[in-house]
Amino acid sequence: MRVCRYNGDRLGVALVEEGVVADVTGALEVLPVVRWPPAPGDQLVRELPAVREAIERLLPVAPRVALDAVELQSPVANPSKVIGAPLNYARHQQEVGEQVAIHANTHASRFDGFATPIDKLGLFLKAGTSLVGPSAGVRLAQTGRRTDHEVELAVVIGRQAADVAPQDALGLVAGYCIGLDMTVRGPEGRSFRKSPDSYTVLGPWLVTADEVPNPDALAISLHVGDELRQRASTADLIVDVRELIALASRWYTLYPGDVILTGTPEGVGPVRAGDVMTAELEGVGLMRVPVT
Repeated sequence: MRVCRYNGDRLGVALVEEGVVADVTGALEVLPVVRWPPAPGDQLVRELPAVREAIERLLPVAPRVALDAVELQSPVANPSKVIGAPLNYARHQQEVGEQVAIHANTHASRFDGFATPIDKLGLFLKAGTSLVGPSAGVRLAQTGRRTDHEVELAVVIGRQAADVAPQDALGLVAGYCIGLDMTVRGPEGRSFRKSPDSYTVLGPWLVTADEVPNPDALAISLHVGDELRQRASTADLIVDVRELIALASRWYTLYPGDVILTGTPEGVGPVRAGDVMTAELEGVGLMRVPVT
C-alpha cells in the first residue's frame, strides 16, 4: 500500500497505475485521542495496522483525485528523529576522498583501521524541522554557498524498540520512502549543515514494508533536469539496512515514525534555484522536487 499525506494533511492511497489518489481521510477516525504529553514519535505510523484496516474498508468507495493535481507532503509528520548514515557507498566514499576542497572536514580517506566509515564516524541526526514533502521542494539556505543533492533509501520505523539484533531489524519497519538528504558545503559539523528547513525531503508516499521484501536490492537514481547525476543499487550499501537499524537501536531508542536515511551513492552534485530534481527508487516510486 502507498500511503500519502496531501493537500493540507489529508490521508490518501496512491493508486499509481490509475494516476489517482484515493481520499481515505476518514480512516484517521480510528486514531485514539492524544492527551498531553504525547508519546514520542508519529501517531499515524504507530497506529498503522488499525489505520490500514480502516483504509481497506473505505477504499472501494473513496473519492479519487488526479495524482498530478495534489500537493504531496511528507508521509511522516512527526518523527522523533531523522538519522543519517555517512559515506555508506564505496564509490561515494571514493569521490569524497577525491574532492578535498569540498569535503575537507570529512577525513574521508583516513579511517584508522576501522572496517567502514560508519564504524569510525557513527550515525548522525538531522533536525525534524528540516522535513518536507516533494511538493514543498527545497528552499536553498546560505545562498552564497553550495548545496548538494543526496538521494537515499529512507526507512521508516514502525514500533518502539532498542538493542535490536540485525536478524530481527526488518520486523521493525513500517515502510520505505525516497529521501533527499540536502547538504550545505562548508567547515561546520555534518548535522548542522544538513538541517536547514526543507533539507530533508521525504516522499512521495510511504510504501508499506510488505511491498518491499528486500530493501537491499533496489535501483535508485536522481536527475537534475534532464541530467542523470546519481544511479546505483541499494545492493551497494556498505552497511546494509538490517545492520543500520540494529546500530541505530543500540544508541537510541527507536520510535514509530523515526526515519533512517541509509546513505547516498556517487554522483553527488550542486543544485541551484530553478532546478527540478527527479528521484526514483525501485518498488517505491518517483518524486519531482523543485529548488527555490
